[in-house]
Amino acid sequence: MRFPRLFGLPSNDMAIDLGTVNTVVYLRGQGIVLNEPSVVAIETRDGVEHVRAVGAEAKLMMGKTPEGIKTIRPMRDGVIADLDVAEQMIKVFIDKAHGGPSRLPRHPEIAICIPSGATPVERRAIRQAATSAGAKKVYLIEEPMAAAIGAGLPVTEPVGAMVVDIGGGTTEVAVLSLRGLAYSNSARVGGDKMDDAIASAIRRKYNLMIGEATAERIKLEIGTAMMPEDGLGKVMRVKGRDLRAGVPTEIEVSQADIAASLADLVGQIVETVLNALEMTEPELAADIVDQGIVMTGGGALLARIDEVLSVATGLPVIVAENALTCVAIGAGRAMEEPIYQGVMAEI
Repeated sequence: MRFPRLFGLPSNDMAIDLGTVNTVVYLRGQGIVLNEPSVVAIETRDGVEHVRAVGAEAKLMMGKTPEGIKTIRPMRDGVIADLDVAEQMIKVFIDKAHGGPSRLPRHPEIAICIPSGATPVERRAIRQAATSAGAKKVYLIEEPMAAAIGAGLPVTEPVGAMVVDIGGGTTEVAVLSLRGLAYSNSARVGGDKMDDAIASAIRRKYNLMIGEATAERIKLEIGTAMMPEDGLGKVMRVKGRDLRAGVPTEIEVSQADIAASLADLVGQIVETVLNALEMTEPELAADIVDQGIVMTGGGALLARIDEVLSVATGLPVIVAENALTCVAIGAGRAMEEPIYQGVMAEI
């Protein structure tokens, strides 16, 4: 398959990692130009809904909006949950990626990353949203393939490579060889579920209600996949609402608290990887022993998760250099470089 514009002169063409938590945009010939939260603030005036803010500005409003304004995350588990809002979000991100709105209509060709387990209905929803947002053509690339390309794995060669991409909504595990997925599986476990688990654990243990943003901050600052050696680890002061007194208060939580709250989810990720290794052909498995496992996605940055995976599998585990943006970088390279022709599908 040929992509006449994608391999031609520079244009508005782009690759989008439309994530549950963040959307990353790669502009052809320029690289990553946008990385913002997948959040839209909607304001209702005179019974009509209007987009108030998109991205980082909308995320700042989460949990703090007055009556008449609501914040929506249109992506869930890596696929579109609210089609109309997703379309509005993609339109704004296309304009932002090009430096602002234009008087002339833009009709870029867009490569969009999707979970390997996305259903035909979910794939059609992504195509519809991108087309309605102004895309001339829409190509799909599966997230594990894009992550592997972005991490520099030899996906075009007859060599087995394993990638574990932990995103906001899903964990994608795949074994790749010769521009294809020899095996792929996904688990609905990611950064969002980790945030929920942290918030639930703090509510149960301390009777403290915290918001999404606070749970995410705890995960980033003291989150860990392995129990601290001293039994406690770092501590962090956390503010929220006391459920018994009904007033704002502040407590201290430890790394041990967070590790305990994440143990089940980390176990599910490990189990998904072990299942993938069991299903891998012997020759490809032999390559993985040499190459190791490469981790990508924001979840790969959870402290010591690579150690947990290495202990469980007995294999070397490496966190990719650009873990957060690997998927978008890989999709962009697939769009630009003829060597990757065939890894994307036009829909």
